Amino acid sequence: MTHSHVGYQGVPGSFSEQALRQFFAAEAPTVEFRNFEDVFEALHNGRVEYGILPIENSNTGMVFDVYDCLQQYNLHIVGETYVKVEHHLLGVPGSTLADVREVYSHPQGFSQSRRYLRRYDGTWRLIPYYNTAISAQYVAEQADPRKACIASDRCREIYGLQSLQAHIHDEARNFTRFIVIGRELSFGAEADKLSVLYSLPHTVGSLYTSLGIFADHNINLLSVQSRPIKGRPWEWYFYVDLAGNLDEDNVQSALQQLEQLSQYLQVLGCYGARPDRLPLQAAEEERV
Repeated sequence: MTHSHVGYQGVPGSFSEQALRQFFAAEAPTVEFRNFEDVFEALHNGRVEYGILPIENSNTGMVFDVYDCLQQYNLHIVGETYVKVEHHLLGVPGSTLADVREVYSHPQGFSQSRRYLRRYDGTWRLIPYYNTAISAQYVAEQADPRKACIASDRCREIYGLQSLQAHIHDEARNFTRFIVIGRELSFGAEADKLSVLYSLPHTVGSLYTSLGIFADHNINLLSVQSRPIKGRPWEWYFYVDLAGNLDEDNVQSALQQLEQLSQYLQVLGCYGARPDRLPLQAAEEERV
């Protein structure tokens, strides 16, 4: 994929930066942002050509803020990649576990290391921060042995920290899916995955009927997620990932039928599922 500037949330060492370097060329020019929505805003305003954002984790599920921004901004998914997530407890040089009183990380870093952190209930104060790499940057700047963070081993190298405990994540097979977003709905014949967003009348069987449309057209569902519609209590947007290409006749027919049923329908993107980077294959390769 050709590119100019690519935006991501975080700082060097973050899993988002790792996903960016994995999807784009290593020398791709980047722009760092504090929040997920800042990436959407920058892309919308033309400050960057693409953005890359985490959308779901294999153990802790969907990243709500990113799903909500997909609905809010008229942008499109143009690709995806997966990153294996490994968390480490890091502190300033010379510190020890006995020194630690505060631990900084993204909420998912805490959630994905719950079993380890439970040992220190009542001793450590867990402080949610923007992301794991910004947490590492902050701890390094503070130079306080009482402050530690949960971050990647690359953050240890970048910010001059030391490992207090390696591999504290609960699950060894822990992957985060990242989406690449752009301003245009563009795809080629190799694209084999489709993401759509829709809302339905609040009537009996509407969701059942909508999902049945895909079965009737021999389309495999890869993921179904829901998010509440702001200002409309107990009504929902549905995010669905499908196997297929937007140019295929059965896909076109299914979407036309879905549009007739829906109150709102948006095609978020058509792109390659990147089977070379899917987490299950990566896990199999590790065991060989």
